[in-house]
Amino acid sequence: MVLPAYNAARTLEKTYREIPFDIVDEVVLVDDASSDNTSELGRQLGIKHIIRHEKNTGYGGNQKSCYNKALELGADIVIMLHPDYQYTPKLIPAMTDLIAGNLYPVVLASRILGNGALKGGMPLYKYIANRLLTFFENLMTGQKLSEYHTGYRAFSKEVLQGIRYQDNSDDFVFDNQMLSQIIMAGFPIAEITCPTKYFEEASSINFSRSVKYGLGVLRTSLVHRLHKWKIIRSRLYT
Repeated sequence: MVLPAYNAARTLEKTYREIPFDIVDEVVLVDDASSDNTSELGRQLGIKHIIRHEKNTGYGGNQKSCYNKALELGADIVIMLHPDYQYTPKLIPAMTDLIAGNLYPVVLASRILGNGALKGGMPLYKYIANRLLTFFENLMTGQKLSEYHTGYRAFSKEVLQGIRYQDNSDDFVFDNQMLSQIIMAGFPIAEITCPTKYFEEASSINFSRSVKYGLGVLRTSLVHRLHKWKIIRSRLYT
């Protein structure tokens, strides 16, 4: 299990305490140069594998370190969970079962299925943006996912080894590029309903960063379609 963290000291313990350790063998915490005591708290909680970036590498850069370390440790299934307690670790058994049972190599915990996002307090403008971006992404990729923007995902080792995630952006659009690569490579994706919580301590990006992210999502979707049509060749897929 990997936890990409940035200033997560207020929520890390809550997240960690709910992890089902009868299933999870190893936890990797990557602290992306937090200004709080995220790394120190992780050590106090007993997390053995802690990586602290001396300089902030960005959300995508954080995840690259997470997956590199997980593969180095020999993980067969890797669960990525934001340690901001927006998502409950209690879904881990269901997500891993789908992969361990060879049903799906990728599982996304969706806030949109079952109206979990609005019930959990997602701001309306973010919900609308999520739905519009997801519609466009499905159109460009030929999928029917309920959302592409969840911070709770599970992957088989073969998926991480089969895509070029190291070539992705170090910013927030990393998530969308990764899903685009997974779809392009032909890996099927499952979704499960996930309750979510929005509260003061939970992480969130501001409006300007949200706009930048949205534009990056649109670009990723267009590049996906143009590469599939062989109009362009993107290094993300070759």
